[in-house]
Amino acid sequence: MDPAGLRPLGVGEILDVAIKIYRSRFGDLIKAVLVVLGPVFVLAAATRLSIPAEDTLFESTQPGATPEFEGSDVWAFLAGTVLITLLAFVAAQVATGACFKAVGGAYFDEQPDWRASLRFARSRLGALLWLSFLFVVLLVPATLACIVPGVYLYVAWAVATPVLLLEDVRGLGALKRSRALVKGRWWPTVAVLLLVAILSGLVQAVFLGLFAGVVSASDNEIAEAVADAVAQTASSALTTPLSAAVLTVLYFDLRVRREGFDLELLARRLGVEASGTAPSDVTPPAPASPAAPSDDQPPFWPPPPGWKPRDG
Repeated sequence: MDPAGLRPLGVGEILDVAIKIYRSRFGDLIKAVLVVLGPVFVLAAATRLSIPAEDTLFESTQPGATPEFEGSDVWAFLAGTVLITLLAFVAAQVATGACFKAVGGAYFDEQPDWRASLRFARSRLGALLWLSFLFVVLLVPATLACIVPGVYLYVAWAVATPVLLLEDVRGLGALKRSRALVKGRWWPTVAVLLLVAILSGLVQAVFLGLFAGVVSASDNEIAEAVADAVAQTASSALTTPLSAAVLTVLYFDLRVRREGFDLELLARRLGVEASGTAPSDVTPPAPASPAAPSDDQPPFWPPPPGWKPRDG
């Protein structure tokens, strides 16, 4: 993509460009998410079936008496829950990183397949986990102390992951870099985050509704576990790439506004060649051509030899 073809985008345009990239890379994005998160949700379903249900762990004796429980079952339930939570968190980082790689490639007329995107994400897994840890550790106290600072930081750090993956700026540096990019564009960034949250919430609501329908129609525990795994996998496969696409377009928009966006430098950092063109379905609209100089103004400065202004 020619740097001159990039221009600041409105909130609606950011969403529009993100959806176009999402559609053009749909196959690879879905595969990258399914390969990583699918096995985790299947394992979660198997663990759920192998561990006694939560409501059977505690056995009440008499009203008001202290409930009795089987210690081994409780520990098995807790261990399984913690294990699945950790695996899901790590898998989500890999899937998200792969989606950012695939979406970012659209700006360089590059089409990394889902395998290349996953390899890219795995190579930065440690940095992604560390960034997520810092995000939570710093954001939670700010939110508990006063909600306003927590909300501000959440938005200010919205593009920290694209910064890490596309600029290789890690840890606190990624958070500071994100805040510097968002500075002056905090409210538009809020609008973009709200829109993508609404879209993702609608998709998740559809699949949760389907899962609830299966649960209400069947008392079979196996059917419920399978339906839950399918619903979570499908919703994640659709929403994770969408969020990555929106945040990536937002990141590029912020760079265009603040820095003019040196595309060739960023391409070298990613190890790709900037081709000078981009797919027509993902290229933001080009800026309007400047008006032609009038007869009262020279075509350039200093004026060419012999040029004189038109007599008024």
